[in-house]
Amino acid sequence: MPVWLQGWDEQILLWIQEVVRIGVLDPLVELYTTLGNGGILWIGLALLMLCRPSTRTAGVLALCSMALGLLCTNIVLKHLFLRPRPYVTMAGELIPLLTSGDPNSFPSGHTCAAFAAGITWARVSRKMTWKVLAVVQAVLMGFSRLYVGVHYPSDVLAGALVGSLCAVVVLVVVRPRWERCRFAKE
Repeated sequence: MPVWLQGWDEQILLWIQEVVRIGVLDPLVELYTTLGNGGILWIGLALLMLCRPSTRTAGVLALCSMALGLLCTNIVLKHLFLRPRPYVTMAGELIPLLTSGDPNSFPSGHTCAAFAAGITWARVSRKMTWKVLAVVQAVLMGFSRLYVGVHYPSDVLAGALVGSLCAVVVLVVVRPRWERCRFAKE
């Protein structure tokens, strides 16, 4: 990462640690961010959506978006960039609330999955309330990764961008084919 970006990232994380973190919120944010491990929150929601014909398309497309996001972030980009976690490079300054088994930080896989599912659901949903909730949950996941100290802001922004792009690709390429499929109508 460029030096100027690294400095900016570190300043924001320290500001979050010193100004934004509130002890009473720590367990709630830790729980929410942990629900994103392995994409379990969104995979579970997408699988539930498969059970109802009215939400089946949203479930299928979200699963496809997340699979593409997983390929992009965890299989390709994290291994290309090999950026260490902030609690490693900022040891002694940043106090993480959680740590990760994956040593690579860039981009955020949790944020990618949240945006891949969230943007897909926001686009497919007919109700404005669901559209807003889909995007809000994604933004909250990205913020939670900063709050607990396991990602830099640029990791989260990149994860959001990759996840959003994966959702757009799936909506443009997969959705028309899925909607012609007989399973989409059953």
